[in-house]
Amino acid sequence: MIKSIVSKAIKFALVGSMASSALAAAEPPNIVFILTDDLGFNQIGAYGNTPIKTPNLDKLANQGIRFTQAYAGNTVSSPSRVSLFTGRDSQLMTNNSNTVQLGELDITMAHVLKYANYDTALFGKYSIGSQMGVTDPLAMGFDTWFGLYSITEGHRQYPQVVWRDGVKIRVEENEANNKGAYAQKMFTDEAIDYINEDRDNPFFVMLNYSSPHAELAAPEEYIKLYDGVFEEEPYLGMSSGVPSDKYAAYYPEKVDNPKATLAGMVTALDDYVGMVVQTLKDKGIEDNTVIFFTSDNGPHDEGGADPHFFKASEPYQGIKRDLYDGGIHVPMIVSWPEQITKARVDETPWHFADVLPTFAALAGVSVNDIPRYKSNGVSIKGILNDTPEDIAERTLYWEFGKQLGDPNSGIVGEVFQAARRGDWKAVRYGVDGPIELYNIMTDPGEVNDVAQENKEVMSHFTPLFNK
Repeated sequence: MIKSIVSKAIKFALVGSMASSALAAAEPPNIVFILTDDLGFNQIGAYGNTPIKTPNLDKLANQGIRFTQAYAGNTVSSPSRVSLFTGRDSQLMTNNSNTVQLGELDITMAHVLKYANYDTALFGKYSIGSQMGVTDPLAMGFDTWFGLYSITEGHRQYPQVVWRDGVKIRVEENEANNKGAYAQKMFTDEAIDYINEDRDNPFFVMLNYSSPHAELAAPEEYIKLYDGVFEEEPYLGMSSGVPSDKYAAYYPEKVDNPKATLAGMVTALDDYVGMVVQTLKDKGIEDNTVIFFTSDNGPHDEGGADPHFFKASEPYQGIKRDLYDGGIHVPMIVSWPEQITKARVDETPWHFADVLPTFAALAGVSVNDIPRYKSNGVSIKGILNDTPEDIAERTLYWEFGKQLGDPNSGIVGEVFQAARRGDWKAVRYGVDGPIELYNIMTDPGEVNDVAQENKEVMSHFTPLFNK
């Protein structure tokens, strides 16, 4: 009799434990989206042969999913970020130049997650809000905001002002040309403090680093890691009294060792990501937290940076401001220990427009219930596990309005287009130019234009480019 009672007690305990586990598994995950600025596909160790040390990101990739065919929303910051925030690719965007900003009626991923009672926070670079109180982060669905508001603010690694919830704050450590508070470390510390807060709701943390975008600068401890590693040619900026290149007005300070500085910037980011991951572990919430790590576009050549030396886009052609893959093909690492227990490399093509519908699916939000929702992305939640579902083949599309003369002039000079379907990638530089066609899997450098030999494939892309 005693044995029977004990047996039943154990059975009920097991059932209760299983129910508890099922309930925990059904809880919406926390989401941490880490966006870097102008980080190239091949600038972290997990993606290839680079002299830059990134042990934390490599570990994250080796424990989760390393996507090899993921794309940014565009080849420069603002249209790429608007695509990310709103779930729209270039076909739905009304402005595909670097002048684009969020509109006051736009629905962002933060708005969507509020439908599932998420606490939402943004730390770091914003740069896509044109009017405080109308399109700033607080107006666009974020409860908490700390960072840099405008594009020009985002060019400074040691800013003299930052914003906290719409209020401008002096950074006294950086005044009078001092360099006491590194922007990326400030963003990281704020994100960690936020994660450590006790709360009843799941949270969404968007951590937008403004590095390794120029200006080239980092704490000395990271630059010293690369002392003597590279042959250096100083970047002069405006130090000689005349601009050393077309970007000197934006980045006037001399940089004696630009290669070591850029490498140090990336290693610093790696360190900061490691701190965030460790915080999630220490708080005991890593298992049901989805971490995304990516870049807003390809690598830059500004302020003394040399992406060709680092082979930053390899194996792809082009850099930032190109629609060859080097400008838009980005690293994308996803970790979710509760659902992704077996590390893998995934070749599914997807892009920034897919992030918002993915967040909706993760949170259990029906997008049909959201007024003004307008996205042509698709959810990739079905591949964020150990038994990935196939995503139906579709066409990814990009359009870029390149600035005339000065890359930040705001005056559109040329329009570039690109599209990908399956293994095929089409590109056109200028509306009067020829449409080029490449098999991106066998010819990732987009060297051999095979448009003439593949008329049937071209019949799909040509109407799209000529709409």
